[in-house]
Amino acid sequence: MAQGAYLAVEVSGAGRHPAAWRRPDARPGDLLTAAYHVELVRLTVGADFVAVPDSLVPPSADPDLVPLRLDAVAIAARVAPVVPGVGLVPAVTVTHTEPFHISKAIATLDLVSSGRAGWEPVVSRTPAEAELFGRKPAVPAAELWREAADVAEVVVRLWDSWEDDAVIRDVATGRYIDRDKLHYIDFTGEFFAVKGPSITPRSPQAHPLVVLRGDEPEALQVAAARADVVRVAAADLAAAHTARDRVRAAVAAAGRNPDDVAVLLDVEVLLDSDAARARRALDELDAHREHAASSLRVVDTADALVDVIAEAVSGGAADGVTAVPLALPSGVQAIAADVVPRLAERGLRPPVPPGATLRERFGLPRPANRYAEVNA
Repeated sequence: MAQGAYLAVEVSGAGRHPAAWRRPDARPGDLLTAAYHVELVRLTVGADFVAVPDSLVPPSADPDLVPLRLDAVAIAARVAPVVPGVGLVPAVTVTHTEPFHISKAIATLDLVSSGRAGWEPVVSRTPAEAELFGRKPAVPAAELWREAADVAEVVVRLWDSWEDDAVIRDVATGRYIDRDKLHYIDFTGEFFAVKGPSITPRSPQAHPLVVLRGDEPEALQVAAARADVVRVAAADLAAAHTARDRVRAAVAAAGRNPDDVAVLLDVEVLLDSDAARARRALDELDAHREHAASSLRVVDTADALVDVIAEAVSGGAADGVTAVPLALPSGVQAIAADVVPRLAERGLRPPVPPGATLRERFGLPRPANRYAEVNA
């Protein structure tokens, strides 16, 4: 992996806090516009990637909550051509989605972003989500994550089903592709039988970055075998250290080098010019609807967040963080204006070469094509 502190930023709606849309600086009327999402991602350009969460959970009937969610892959694809310099990692619910469609969507995102795509496979757990589709019932976590592992395998095989030089555009012979460089994947597993090949050419990274959560045992098994980046939640840095050790042990047990997998700690953030103002801002949000922290939370200044990141990385608690603003757009504005420059000043954010792919940001090579190797 590359050196330094990795930085991701999660952006969704008005922020993670359910009352964030009530803030005077919030823009609830813009949440369904492309311009809003372009602006949010543009502010994250100093980060390694922006994570766009998604879920199939039906919207709540509670009138205090924002009852909407846009498709994360579609948001990333809209942003990709107009915001250079930052990775784009949408969440993709794999439980009710065919892997062929996923492979095509993420490969397309990698193409339109010139190699800055990743994806975060997530599972769909509830009967309400299953009823939206009506094809199968909700199942236990172990089965969900076995299916997710199969999805990831099919997706990668489909990405390899085109060799890099399959597109030849030979006007003289009238051949656009070399059909001998397209391959059937012939996958048969517990959940899918997929013949292939894909209908989308191999993308710039070949295998866009895989980001997975490692908080529950069933998910950790899949992350250990397949993830390039593992996200964890922890209440404090001591718990984060334990979580990172657990991830690295699982990666080693899966036969991989733990140094090839980055562990990012989720840090919920609400930043202001001083700690007292930040705490008052949180109190105002909680007065509308209290929201318990789901991971380490920094309600303080930008300097305090930088201190936490530095301590996490130097102490082995994480390889970086995923900053999760409780309120948007103010959260990403503070990260862009105050956090990223301070990280650079302290040598925690080494320069990234222009045009670097997301895999290159994480020090990962471009994978060889399994089918080309077989036929070489």
